[in-house]
Order: sequence, then structure tokens, then C-alpha cells
Amino acid sequence: MRSRKELADAVRILSMDAVDKAKSGHPGAPMGMADMAEALWRGVLRHNPANPHWANRDRFVLSNGHASMLLYSLLHLTGYDLSMDDIKAFRQLGSRTPGHPEFGVTPGVETTTGPLGQGFATAVGMAVAEKLLAAEFNREGFPIVDHHTYVFLGDGCLMEGLSQEACSLAGTLGLGKLIVLYDDNGISIDGKVSQWFGDDTPARFEACGWQVIPDVDGHDAAMLDAALTLARKETARPTLICCKTTIGYGSSKKGGTASCHGSPMGEEENAAVRAALGWTEPPFVIPQDIRDAWDARQKGAALQSEWDALFAAYRAAYPDLAVEFERRMSGALPADWEAVSKAAIERFDADKPKVATRIANRDVLNALAPHLPELFGGSADLTGSVGTWHEKAVRIGRDEWHGNYLSYGVREFGMGAVMNGLALHGGFIPYGGTFLVFSDYARNAIRLSALMKQRLVWVLTHDSIGVGEDGPTHQPIEHVSSLRLIPDLWVWRPCDAVETAVAWKTALESAEPSCMILTRQGLAPQARTAGQLEAVRRGGYVLRDCDGAPEVILIATGSEVQLAVDAAAALTAKGRKVRVVSMPCTELFDAQPADYRESVLPAAVRARVAVEAASVDGWWKYVGLDGAVVGMSTFGESAPGGELFKHFGFTVEHVAEVAEGLLK
Repeated sequence: MRSRKELADAVRILSMDAVDKAKSGHPGAPMGMADMAEALWRGVLRHNPANPHWANRDRFVLSNGHASMLLYSLLHLTGYDLSMDDIKAFRQLGSRTPGHPEFGVTPGVETTTGPLGQGFATAVGMAVAEKLLAAEFNREGFPIVDHHTYVFLGDGCLMEGLSQEACSLAGTLGLGKLIVLYDDNGISIDGKVSQWFGDDTPARFEACGWQVIPDVDGHDAAMLDAALTLARKETARPTLICCKTTIGYGSSKKGGTASCHGSPMGEEENAAVRAALGWTEPPFVIPQDIRDAWDARQKGAALQSEWDALFAAYRAAYPDLAVEFERRMSGALPADWEAVSKAAIERFDADKPKVATRIANRDVLNALAPHLPELFGGSADLTGSVGTWHEKAVRIGRDEWHGNYLSYGVREFGMGAVMNGLALHGGFIPYGGTFLVFSDYARNAIRLSALMKQRLVWVLTHDSIGVGEDGPTHQPIEHVSSLRLIPDLWVWRPCDAVETAVAWKTALESAEPSCMILTRQGLAPQARTAGQLEAVRRGGYVLRDCDGAPEVILIATGSEVQLAVDAAAALTAKGRKVRVVSMPCTELFDAQPADYRESVLPAAVRARVAVEAASVDGWWKYVGLDGAVVGMSTFGESAPGGELFKHFGFTVEHVAEVAEGLLK
């Protein structure tokens, strides 16, 4: 019978071989964490390789995602649909084993990791989701939601500021089913971290309310088992297990040094490691008895079968709850969604007074939230300012888990990563709010939302120089255009309450993340025909038109749509034929068929002016090199918002003048 060390060695060797074959990758961390992985994956992890989407599986997150071959080796050996040919194709074009773990590419990968710290923070969101669903659906004798979230992380993750946001929030919330194993190897790319990372990590986590198990030999199976047992007994606090390891374990030449962090071992050192570990098999060959010892398919099937029986009994006792749980975990919207969302749009009309779109956002939530229990909101300490609170909102905390709203504190990046975790776990559509200018803090989490195609909504308010007296530090200029550059992210800048409601309906029906870019100042409602209302969801449409072919087209978003309408009226009074196009979502407009785009922005009309109180970049593809953009090319100023709009040329007179200039 093989020893546990030999089973861990299989992970080491397979990881090393794949990196060497690819001539690229990070062998050191997988070799150092192999014993940790063996203790967790063979000892306590509850999962079913035949069904990576089993609702009650434990979640495993490899936060130090550069160690991806550790995860791929584990998935292959335990029986997931990941072949040895997939392992051999590590880091190659189109393979199922990319350089860093990617959600949706490799079966068993719970989240995309690699940007350090994000896996940890995303796992906090998964643990929050588990605790929320347990509070909502579990009944006495029926713990249908009862699983742990495990994380591997390293020094790099803990150096990132995001780790403190995640550590603090998880400790404050008392996430007892979150267990983190820290690969304390003391090495990063630049060498020994002691010169730039001298934190007392155990004390840091203890101060944030964690149970800390220090001084665990990360290569000692018995110590690892004992630590995991102690961690699982703790229910009121998350646990950090500090595992002292040697990077590149098994290599006498490169082990314990930065040289094996991000470079292949090479043929000579590969052979030396094999000899040191007593491994005699050729590359990519795993002895059958080792495969059998790792194979988790039978155990996984039994675990799920046991849960299936529990859920069948739950269904008999609580049929309505069972149906709702399955709907929630499937991601399907409620059966009455079409009627509910239509009513949310119809509650707004052109006879209502001006309203800021951040307030309209709140009104839309008031209409939708009672019918969408999966809608889970929050803000980064700006609830009263960004319109994320609604009439049915209930704030959660350490002692209250029957709710649907989390105050994240001043943690924009952490909020984004937790939202990703909530979405990935299943059962929730998260949304979170902050000022648009602070989306910079969360940008990489937003990027990962898009990369993973996760349905969630960012509420980003105070969207322009209209912020006013707070000045350029709080006035977003480049932010809208920079968010539009992120693939698979829908960026909405609605011009009134109706467009805000349509944006929400479209976002919640999508399979991708969305951003709501919303105003602080009140905006006048626009009158629309039924056809125009239907066209809002196409991203861009003709809001006001002229008789016959237009001479000039004014394209605008958000607060500048009314400005464009007024400028069109002024130009019309001078005998000009003017069309106004509202373009609340450029991504959706660009995705429309060519004939629709031509019907809105006909190529024959050369005089086009885009109007947006944000960076001019991005608008030239709509106006052409012969067109014009009334926008921002500088930072803002500190003054009342109305004065700033005049100062920077967002006036009827200036827009009309620019348009007239193109017609000469």
C-alpha cells in the first residue's frame, strides 16, 4: 500500500512534468503544497468528480492561481473529466488547462484565479452564500445546505491589500465554514520575502476574529490532518492554518529558492527530483495503485447519493421550498418575471418630475426585489447615496443571516470579489454600489466578473462633473470609457427612469455582468412611443427625429440626452433637420445587426456629434473622423455642478454651435 507521501509525490511529479513539457509555468508551489492538497482532497473534501456542479459540494479555491498545475493534477487524479492529454496540453492554445485556472474552461475549477488575493476574497463570497442559503432553506433535520469553503493561498495573496479587506470582513461576519490553508514558504519572485513581508500573519488574522492554527509542518500528514480536524470543529470563526512548506519540495538544487517559482525545472533537475523522491516512472505515467488511491468517484457518488436522499425527503416535507431552492441554484428567473419586470418599467412615465437615476435605481429595486429573493444587495459604505437600499432590504451581519443586504464597509475591491463569489456559488444575483470614480478600486474584480461571465450588477453613481463641489477627486472622467473597454461587460448610462428600469431588466436577463452608471442630479423623463421603448434594450435608438433625412445626428447618453434634445430643438428652429440618438449601452448597440445600426446611424449622414460629460475617447467610432465630440479632455473642477456644465461647454448653445460647424 502506498504511503501518503508517495501519493503527494504523484502530484509533484505530474505538475513538474507538465510545466517542463510546456516550457512555461510555476512548478515550485505545486511541489510545495502537494502534501497539503493530499490531506485536504483525500481526507475531508466533499465533492463528486462526476458532477462538478453538485449543489452541496465543498468549494475549493486556489487563490495562488499560478500554482494551477496543483489543481489540474488533483482534478485529473480524483476522476474529473480532465484527461492526461489535457494535462500534457498545459498552457497551450485552446487547452482545458490554461496557465491560470479559469472558470468555465476546466471542470472542477470554481473560480478564475491568478490576480493574487482575489481567490481568497471570492471564497469569502462563497462562504457568505452558503450561510445565507442555509439560513433560508434548511429546516430541522434537513441540512440541505451544509458545506465548507477551502482556500489555498500564499505570501503573495497576503501581501495584496485585498487580503486585508477579505480577512477583516470574514472575521467580522464569523464565517465558520471558511478554512484557509496558508502556504508559508517565504519565497516570492524577487526572493526571500522577509525583506519586504515581515508581518506577523497569525496575529493579524487573530486580530480580525479568526481562529489561527500556527506552526503546522506543511509536509507532515498527521499535523495537517489534526489542523483540518480542529478547523472543522470551529463554527463561529473562520480558520487560518499556517503551513510551513518548502517551495520546490524534492529539488535539492532549486527547492527553497525563487528559481523554481516561475520557471521549469529542466531535464537535469527533473531527473534529480525523481531520484530524490524515488519516483521511477517516466513522464506522465501514474502507477495504477496510486491512481486507485486518489480516485474519488465512488466516494463522491456516495456522498451525493446520500444528499439526494436527504433532498428527496426534504422535497416531500417542504415541496415549495425544494422547488424554490432548485430554481435559485439553476439561475432561472421566477415564472412571473416577464410581468414583474414589465410592471417595473411601466411605473415610470413622461409626466413625472425630474429624478436622479440613482433614485430611479432605488425605485426599480423597490419594484423588483419583492419578486426576486435571489437579489442580494450592498454598498461600500454609501447606502444612503447610491440608491441600493430598497423597501424589502434586510441587512445581514454576524448574528443575522435572514437578509438580503450586506454593508461591505469601505471595501470596494473586497465587495466586488465577494459579489463574484456569491454569483459563482449559485443561488444569488448580487449587486453592489459605490461612486463611479471609486470603480478604480474594484476594477480587477469587475474585469474577472466579465472574464467569468457572471451575472451581477454594479451600481456606480455620481457619474460626472455633475458631482460638483467635491471636485476632481470625486468627478469621474475616464471611467465610463475605460469600463466600456472591458469585453463582455455591459455598461449602461441611462438618461431617465425608464431607461434605468429597462437596463435592470436586461441586466437580470443576461448571462454577463452589467454596470449602471447613474446621476446625482435630477433628469427629465423622456417621452417615447412603444417602439422606442422596445428599442431601449437594443442599446441605442432614435429618441427624436425629423421629417425626411437628417442633416446632423446628435448622440448622447445619461444626463446629456436632454441637452441633445434641447440642442436639436434649437437647431430645428434654425431650419436644420436633426436626429437625436440615445445610446445608453454601446455594447448592446454594437451587437445589433448591421441593418439596425444603419437605421439609427445612417452612413450617409456625415455630420455627427456625440455628447457625454466624460472622456471623448470611444466616441469617434460613431461620429467618424469628420464628426465632433462634446466631452471631457481634462479633469473637472470644484464648483456647483450647474456651473461646471457651463464651464466645460455642456450647453445648448455650444452643442448647437459645434453641430452648425460641421454643416458649413
